[in-house]
Amino acid sequence: MKSRSLVFTQAEQLWCAARLNLIFWFCFVRIMSGFSPELIDYLEGKISFEEFEKLREERKSRDKDAEGGGDSEDEAELPPVEDDLPSTSGVSMRKRRRSAGCEEEGVSRSVQRAFASMLGEGEEEEDEEDDGEEDEEGDDEEQTEALSAGDVFALEIELNRENKKMLKERRHRSKLPKALRGLMGEANIRYARGDKEDAITMCMEIIRQAPLAYEPFSTLAMIYEDQGDMEKSLQFGLIAAHLNPSNREEWVKLAEMSLEQDNIKQAIFCYSKAIKYDHSNVRYLWERCSLYEQVGEHKLAMDGYRRILNLLPPSDGEHFMQLSRDMAKSYYETNDLVSAIGVMEEALAKHPSLVTAEGVNMAAELYISNKEYPKALEVMLQFCGISLERISSGEQCAERDESEEVCSVEIPEDVPVDIRVKLMVCLIHMQMLKPLDVLLTCLMEQSPEEMGDLYLDVAEAFLDIGEYNSALPLLSALVCSERYNLPVVWLRHAECLKALGHMAVAVESYSKVVEMAPLHLDARISLSTLQQQLGRPEKALEALEPMHDPDTLAQDSGAAQQELKLLLHRSTLLKSQGKMYDYVDTLLTMLAMLLKVAMNRAQVCLISSSCSGERHLYLIKVSRDKISDIDDQEAAYLDVIGKTSVLAREDWWQLLLRSVYTLCELSRFKEAELLVDSSLEYYSFYDDRLKRKELEYFGLSAAILDKNFRKAYNYIRLMLMDNVDRPQLWNVFNQVTMQSQDVRHHRFCLRLMLKHPENHALCVLNGHNAFVSGSFKHALGQYVQAFRAQPSEPLYSLCVGLTFIHMASQKFVLKRHPLLLQGFSFLNRYLELRGPCQESFYNMGRALHQLGLVHLAIHYYQRALTCPAPHLEGIEDDQVDLRREIAYNLCLIYQSSGNMVMARHLISTYCTI
Repeated sequence: MKSRSLVFTQAEQLWCAARLNLIFWFCFVRIMSGFSPELIDYLEGKISFEEFEKLREERKSRDKDAEGGGDSEDEAELPPVEDDLPSTSGVSMRKRRRSAGCEEEGVSRSVQRAFASMLGEGEEEEDEEDDGEEDEEGDDEEQTEALSAGDVFALEIELNRENKKMLKERRHRSKLPKALRGLMGEANIRYARGDKEDAITMCMEIIRQAPLAYEPFSTLAMIYEDQGDMEKSLQFGLIAAHLNPSNREEWVKLAEMSLEQDNIKQAIFCYSKAIKYDHSNVRYLWERCSLYEQVGEHKLAMDGYRRILNLLPPSDGEHFMQLSRDMAKSYYETNDLVSAIGVMEEALAKHPSLVTAEGVNMAAELYISNKEYPKALEVMLQFCGISLERISSGEQCAERDESEEVCSVEIPEDVPVDIRVKLMVCLIHMQMLKPLDVLLTCLMEQSPEEMGDLYLDVAEAFLDIGEYNSALPLLSALVCSERYNLPVVWLRHAECLKALGHMAVAVESYSKVVEMAPLHLDARISLSTLQQQLGRPEKALEALEPMHDPDTLAQDSGAAQQELKLLLHRSTLLKSQGKMYDYVDTLLTMLAMLLKVAMNRAQVCLISSSCSGERHLYLIKVSRDKISDIDDQEAAYLDVIGKTSVLAREDWWQLLLRSVYTLCELSRFKEAELLVDSSLEYYSFYDDRLKRKELEYFGLSAAILDKNFRKAYNYIRLMLMDNVDRPQLWNVFNQVTMQSQDVRHHRFCLRLMLKHPENHALCVLNGHNAFVSGSFKHALGQYVQAFRAQPSEPLYSLCVGLTFIHMASQKFVLKRHPLLLQGFSFLNRYLELRGPCQESFYNMGRALHQLGLVHLAIHYYQRALTCPAPHLEGIEDDQVDLRREIAYNLCLIYQSSGNMVMARHLISTYCTI
């Protein structure tokens, strides 16, 4: 071919550059359009690799379910690719067959030329064909240089067929179609030459046409790694490894790259993939276990270490023993003693010849911690050369027989002191005390400054079995040392002295503990108990002073629980000493911690005041603007539940009852009422129906005692709506309405009467309400209904008679005399049913007095004065004695008639205080 040089103007150069950019973006969009949605999201950083893998597996499963007979249908719809395929180019049939033959090895030359032209390489000339072909083709050669649409279409069909075949294959091999292997090789060559952009573009085209092939992803990972873009390199590497999961080395490399980016969870995932295809690789297991420990997955790490132990050969015993000790230590730190003991037992059984003093010490420590003292002793006897001499046989033996008594023990010189002390601890707990004299003497010869922890182990063993006399010298030596002058040692010393009965000295030791560790609750409680026993009540209370400030209690749940325990003991002590105001202060402090959210809703606040001369705590009602609102009350309530869980709900209930009773005993009825209001806002009490009802009764009683009848009416009204047939509640209701001077109850009674028309108490109360309101006819109807229901009840006859008297006393009334006759008829019936008594005579005299029949009224008043006052159980006689009222009415009659002497006589006799 003849080459020619072209000279472009500046405008032409700009036009060519724009054209090339447009072609490049068209190819990139076409490439990206072939990606799956989850792959695009992963490459853009929207999802993690684990999420990409999960979405891809879901898509694959959907494709498999929908595959069915789709292959045959797709193939049936494909256009023909043989000679009858229509073509837009003028290529001869022989040329097409030759091009197809080239496509079997890779991509057709025309496709390659077109792809090269997009990359700017269109100026390079192609090699000429064979000589015979040149003559045959002639003028058609330039037409074959153009891209044939039929070639591209046929190539696409062939690639789709190969992709479908590879989807059905189960074994992991290259999913790259034969038609694209040449292009993949070209991409690798471009990468090796340094043309990385061209290699990236080629790989993207391969990914578009064969998204299941791992080779282009692997090449892209290497390219981005060379460019320093480790994040993209890791992403493409993960996709390549996922498409070719059996490559263990690739997974390990990706794990290391993930660790460089501080992505430990992804590194664990990569190591798990590598282990899946190489189960016996100890290095992979070890690295994954280390990563599990870094993320806090202790159980998974220990499971991995167990797999390593099973994979270690018998010849690698040292490694086995070291790993077993490390695992046992890790299990011990997480309080899993059973697993730690199991690991050590396996190590001792598999490699007894490699057991060292360190291993024996650890095994014995684990057994002692789990209180398996015979096994700990057995381990020391087996591996340390220690022997026990028994009385019965006089022989030395390595195994203990419980029927024989041990008299001495022989220990080799090379046995460490730690094992010696553990031997002493085992013998103490197994009640083998005879051989301990020599061992204790040897231990006491050691300095407590250096062996203080061993001193304490032996002393605690003596304390556990009740040998306080043997433990006291060891503890006394420790408290006198400088290094082990610690609160825990003083606490053991105090407990030992207390058990021996040395109370005064024990108080000094407990005081030392409280001084060195002021937040030690048990020491404070024990010190307070001893001070109380020694007759020092003030000192006992001083030991139970609050330990934490309010800010700490609000933030620290553990501190709040400790403070509650201390306050509970303090309240018991205060009550035993009779200090009731301080006792109430303690109870209110505890309940304020429980009812924090409830008190906020009830607008109740706990304050400290010295209004009574001494500073105490009081409950007051405040306005809403003076209380700080709690934003999330549900979270605050859960926080309160966590802090107050030290006491059960029933214990809190008893505490609340004691508080209400004590407040009422101290005549602090208003505070008792506020405490009940707050308790009704507490969910745990309100949800319990029985407790809610009991709280309502407490609230009613406190409101009546506090003379807050308006609030008492609210309580009794709700109770009556639930229990309309209880006479006791109607009696209380009547008392409350009488004292409240409120008429709200009129409508309430009328509405309730519509729901319960047969209720007797409601009938009478509605009659009373109508009588007081001046609706005598309505009152008469209610009273007559009650009279018909119970005609023998004197009260209803009295009410009907008084109603007739009041109707007759009105200014404008028809048939006054019949009303009077009917009224006195019912009053006489009342007198007969009630009998002669102070009450009946007074009511008759009062009716006659109202009508102006004073001469008859005097008669009944005088008879009433001669009757004694009734005696009623639970009520003082003075409260039901009517002589003062009778004398006063008589006095009015005598004054109106001018008999002042008799009037003064009655007043001085019955109405003088």
